[in-house]
Formats: sequence, C-alpha cells, structure tokens
Amino acid sequence: MVPPEAPVTDACPADMALIEGSFCTEVTQTCDKKRHPWQCAEFAKPTVCTGKEEPRRYCIDRYEYPNKKGELPVVMQSWYDAERQCKAEHKRLCKDSEWTLACEGPERLPFPYGYVRNAQLCPIDKPSPKVNEKRLFSKKHGAEELARLDQRERSGERAGCVSPYGVHDLTGNVDEWVVNESGHPYSSSLKGGNWGEYRNACRPATRGHAEGFRYYQMGFRCCADAKAP
Repeated sequence: MVPPEAPVTDACPADMALIEGSFCTEVTQTCDKKRHPWQCAEFAKPTVCTGKEEPRRYCIDRYEYPNKKGELPVVMQSWYDAERQCKAEHKRLCKDSEWTLACEGPERLPFPYGYVRNAQLCPIDKPSPKVNEKRLFSKKHGAEELARLDQRERSGERAGCVSPYGVHDLTGNVDEWVVNESGHPYSSSLKGGNWGEYRNACRPATRGHAEGFRYYQMGFRCCADAKAP
C-alpha cells in the first residue's frame, strides 16, 4: 500500500513535507534474512528503540534536488555544492537524523516502505559498471563517462518508493548529502545509497568522504525549519 501524499500545510512550503515525530538515537533492528553476508533482505518486526527519543519538527523536500516530480535529480554534487544551493533557496542541508526520521517514519522502518528490501518499489540493486575515474573527471570525456554510468530515474517515477511521511526516493536513485551531526571525520555524510547494490536503507550512512568530494551518483535534498503551529 502506498502511503498518502503528505498534506500541504502552512508550516512548510508547498514543495516540502512536514515531519513531526520522535527520532530515536539508537535502535535495534534484527535481520531475519540476509541478501549478502553484509546486507539484510528482511528485518524482524518491530524495530526497537534502545536510545533516547528526541522530538523533531521540520520540513523536507518531497523529492531529490531540484525537488521536482518527473525530473532527474542532479548528480556530481559535492557537500559544499549542496549546502550552497539549499541556502540559495532559503533552505538548508538536512541533518543526518532529520533525513533518517523522514525515511523510517513513526514505526522506525528499516526501509521507507517496510521491513523487506524491495527493488521493485525503489530504484536499487541495479548492476553498476566499473567507473573510469580518469574519464569521469576529465573535461573532454566527463559527460560521456557520466552518461555511461548513469542509471537515475525521474523523481517520483516509482509510486511505491515513498516513506510514511510522503517523502519520495529516499533510498536508491542517488546518494544524498546530509550534515554529519557528530562532525567526525567530516561535517558531511551520505544517506540512502544509490541505484546500485549498496546500503539503500534508512539508518546507515557513509561518512568517509570529505565535503569537497563529488561523484557520479551524489546528489541531495534540502530541509528547513517548520513555522510555529
């Protein structure tokens, strides 16, 4: 069942969804069935909160930047690029915990759509060709190499790839830059994975790339403070 579209409220701009709920700092998610030794295909119900519950209320883009249904999300973006473009729209880059809550919803689902990994619902688990980084970062061949690697889908194309809060394409499609709230080793981290066989779940993050790094599958979405009720 596809969750209903998040209603438009006065608390957020029309192109953003209101997220109002409790973020759990630590959870226990038990894997019932593995897809790979390092990747879970099905989690046991329910997710158990073992940390602190922190109330949150904020706005998040419904789609990956440029936040327009039916358009391809941008890629080859650095964390600095994402931060600058969100600021230009009077928004800000999402915090890791904000992104996570928008993805997992009130039940703290492992995936935005439930407990079982599903490549039919979200654009994930596509075979990815080997990257030729020399060509990717060259002025002469960069566009050609990017086109060879590119497996993005248009925002909102898969109706089932939506979180309980009505936010689309949070797992798969493109990797999304967020603010790493720990600050270590960088201020940047990545959430959601991309179209390949990667984490593609709500909780995990990649924190090993510095703020200036950009790659063929890296994009973002923006957040903003919600207006007072």
